[in-house]
Amino acid sequence: MTYNSQLIEKDNDVELNNKVVLITGGAKRVGASICRLLHSAGANVMIHYRQSKSEAEQLAAELNQQRPNSAAIICADLNQIEEVTTLASGTLKHFGQVDVLINNASSYYATKLGEIDEQAWQELMGSNLKAPLFLAQALADELRKRRGCIINIADMHVEKPKKNYIVYSLAKAGLITLTKSLARELAPQVRVNTVAPGPIMWPENNPDFDANYKQKVISETLLNTIGAPEDIAKAVKFLICDAPFITGQLIPVDGGRSLNI
Repeated sequence: MTYNSQLIEKDNDVELNNKVVLITGGAKRVGASICRLLHSAGANVMIHYRQSKSEAEQLAAELNQQRPNSAAIICADLNQIEEVTTLASGTLKHFGQVDVLINNASSYYATKLGEIDEQAWQELMGSNLKAPLFLAQALADELRKRRGCIINIADMHVEKPKKNYIVYSLAKAGLITLTKSLARELAPQVRVNTVAPGPIMWPENNPDFDANYKQKVISETLLNTIGAPEDIAKAVKFLICDAPFITGQLIPVDGGRSLNI
């Protein structure tokens, strides 16, 4: 038996020609960088968003200008299970296939012990763990048929949780276990892996990330700088296009910071 190399199709160095990628939270930041890089490799992309409609529309217009009808957008609240299943079916209806699922969307905020409520639990578990599971379930047969793959985006803090981020840390740790479980469940047709970013982009509107904290993070990073969204996008593309014998694994992209904390 040969390993799963069917997804890789070299055509003048366009590895993802005629492949369809669904990426959650694809409208901006790291998600948008992943969309752009995979699109440049020939993929058609379904850009999921919840609130970032204008950013999603602008990105889709940009990509469709480069290659007509190669990008589309779809709205869904990942906390609502019926919308998660509609996200999967809507992508299949629009493009007729799904070859890659990228679970990138993520809620991120502090939950101090003693102040955790059910709403925070539902929100943080919803986008970070529940939606990846139910999207994988909804698309399992399609991904098996297409011999596709799933890429989950986790966090370098899964092994050493950040103080005051209990629920987020639980959700991302669960995502690592989900990756390993899905790799077993969907083998040998589908590969499932995780990328764990370190300091890539500072969170928006988060008071925990002041100038002193940012400098501390940089000083703890072996490469003495923060990364770029493109660094995550390149790792994702590597796992899709150049790693046919890797499944069930976590790839840290953190500049070596996980060695220092």
